[in-house]
This record gives sequence, structure tokens and C-alpha cells, in this order.
Amino acid sequence: MREVPLPRPGPGELRIKVEVLGLNRAEALYRAGTYLQTPKLPATPGYEAAGTVDAVGEGVAAFRVGDRVDSVPAFSQHDYGVYGTHALVPARAVVHRPVRLSAVQGAAVWMPYLIAYGALAEDGHLRPGDHVLLTAAASSVALAAIRIARRIGAVPIATTRTPAKGRQLLDAGAAHVVVTGEEDLLARVLDITGGEGVRTVFDAVAGPGVNTLARAIAPSGRLIVYGRLDPTDTPMPGQATFAPITSRFHRIHEVSRDAERLRRAHAFITAGLADATFIPVVDRVFEGLDTIAEAHRYLEADTQVGKTVATVTD
Repeated sequence: MREVPLPRPGPGELRIKVEVLGLNRAEALYRAGTYLQTPKLPATPGYEAAGTVDAVGEGVAAFRVGDRVDSVPAFSQHDYGVYGTHALVPARAVVHRPVRLSAVQGAAVWMPYLIAYGALAEDGHLRPGDHVLLTAAASSVALAAIRIARRIGAVPIATTRTPAKGRQLLDAGAAHVVVTGEEDLLARVLDITGGEGVRTVFDAVAGPGVNTLARAIAPSGRLIVYGRLDPTDTPMPGQATFAPITSRFHRIHEVSRDAERLRRAHAFITAGLADATFIPVVDRVFEGLDTIAEAHRYLEADTQVGKTVATVTD
């Protein structure tokens, strides 16, 4: 960490006095130099900050100093970053925090629910009664996807490598849990769906495992790869390698970068928060910005169920 002058917001920007940071694997990959973009040092990572508006730039009319807000992933870490006591961000990447949410919850809700909403709900592909298969289901994104699938009326099938997280996934709303370290994934999915397969696969892993996932999809179904926990090449039916992984990831995030789509997503998610259909799941809270390295090590250990967040003190 280093001390720098307090940034002044320019046109279309605002400054947040940060209370809590939401940590994401994207920031760990960015830090390690293995993300979609290589950091240009010195670099400040981070997409999600919960706090209050500290200053506004020219042309910003929707926010005032003192507003309780959260940032959303609608910018490049090359241009903005939120790991600090204050964060300068474009106003288009900020939402008013729902009244019932704490800052900790505000830092844990938007990235997971925006990704899952964009993939499962925005285009209406997933329908009531459809089965959806969710890999790496203890992640904050997959947990959000479970609840979004339930709200749509779909049937979420969660996967986990070991049985340790099975009960938590059922409690989170999964209709079925497949322990991939002990069970045949394809056989279980076909058994659950009466041999038909799932309408949608929402996959965080990528890699060669997509071949098995593709065999579990019903005709006219969809495989959505939104992460790359497996860094090896990802074969796809009809392709030598899944080169479009990166662009597909970006298309999912376009929900937060398009004003109208973000408006719809915000309305959908806020409605779910209001009736407690949607719940931000926080696995662990690290206290203070000086714990950020420890928090990243915890995030990369992949033992959490839900979101890792860090409070900020100045």
C-alpha cells in the first residue's frame, strides 16, 4: 500500500469514501498477471466498493454527497480501482444501496447477482420448470444463480467436488447436489432430468470438463462459461479450442455497462432483496485494508462458501 493524494472526480465521475470492499477472483488474477488484462504498475485493483459519496464531478446529477452507494463492475481495472480508503469511479458504475442492506452486504451482492442475472434472466432463455446445472456452486456467483433460478421457477442442480459443502448448497436453495469427486456427473444429471438433460449449464471452470457438461445439455440448450478456474484449453464441440471464452465473459458483464440493461438488472435484484428471495452470502469479513494480502490468500484457497469481503479503515 502507498499513500497518494485524494483524487478529484472529473466529468461523469464521483468519489466514494470506502467502507467495505468485495473481493473477486478477477482481482486476484489481475494481481497475479494472469487476468484478461496485464496490470500497468502502479495499479489499483478492485471492482466492488460500498461506502458513501464523498464528491461528485461535473454532469453527475443522480448522486449527492452522503448518498449510500455501491460500485458495480462496469469499468476496466486499467482505468479505475477501488482498493483504497477512497475510490474514484464513473458514476455509471454506481448504484444506490437498497435501504435494508449494510455496507458489508452491499459489497457482496452486485458482482454475483449481475453476472447470474445476465446469464440466466436477461434474455429469457431459462424458463420455469427448466433444469440448470451450476458448477463450482459454492462460489458467490453460483449461489446467486441458485436463487435467481428459483425465482424464475427453474430447478438448480449444484455441483461440488467434495461432500463438505453439500448441505450448505441444499440450504441455499439447490434442488439437487452432485458431488463430482464421488459421483458420475452425467449419469446423475440424466437421472435427475429423466434422461432429457438440462436446459442450461452455467460453468465457472472451463477446461476439458466442458465435454462432459455438453453431453448433459438437452437439445436447444445452452452452455455458458463465465469463468476459467481451469486454465487449460477448453475444447468445445465443433471447435479445436474455446477461443471465445474471453469475449463470452465480457458479454455477460455487459449488463453492467449498458444503462438500460443495468436498470433492469437493478430493478430485478432490488425486488429480490426486498422480499428476501435474494440474500448476499458473506463467507468471511477481513478487518482493515492491511489484511488485503491475507484476504487474497484466503480467496485463492477456494474453501469459502459465498463472498469474501474486507473492511477499510483510514
